Amino acid sequence: MHKLILSLIFLSVIFTSCKKEQNPFEISKHHIGLLTDSTQIKDLKTIFINDSISKYTSGDEFAGSVNNIEIFKKSGEKRLILTPQNSLDSTSVIESIQILDPEYKTTKGISTLSTFKDIITAYKISKIDNLINSVAIYVNEINASFVIDKKELPANLRFDLDLKFEETHIPDNAKIKYFFLIWNN
Repeated sequence: MHKLILSLIFLSVIFTSCKKEQNPFEISKHHIGLLTDSTQIKDLKTIFINDSISKYTSGDEFAGSVNNIEIFKKSGEKRLILTPQNSLDSTSVIESIQILDPEYKTTKGISTLSTFKDIITAYKISKIDNLINSVAIYVNEINASFVIDKKELPANLRFDLDLKFEETHIPDNAKIKYFFLIWNN
């Protein structure tokens, strides 16, 4: 009997010590800190209890406009921009998240302070799109889209909208402007 009690105590200590605390700034395919791909808009106040939440409401739910929700640090710096799947619906889940704050990092250490070389070292590039003022780099592994301003590129590549970008066109030291995590439910 004594051995059984000691065994149960030992097992309960092991299980409680193995519980991993969620890093509030870790980004993976299905979560950003405590925010997951199934989190509803109504739950944001409890998740971002130490931050400020600013909601844009259009006033006409039939306008079909995007209803972004901005998350700010208490100091006023913008952390995230969340786009709900359905505008003006508190039970809607998040469709995409724009990450602006360098505190947020992927499980492989990529943040807004990272460079193009950091991205290609950590992930396999799925696609590169040539946009008007930027280049979007897609990584399917984490459903992310990294945006690099064209000011980071050589002058001869900035203005050709027909150019099909390849990894070799982008300098290793090109900085990430921001990036998106896209959750399609």
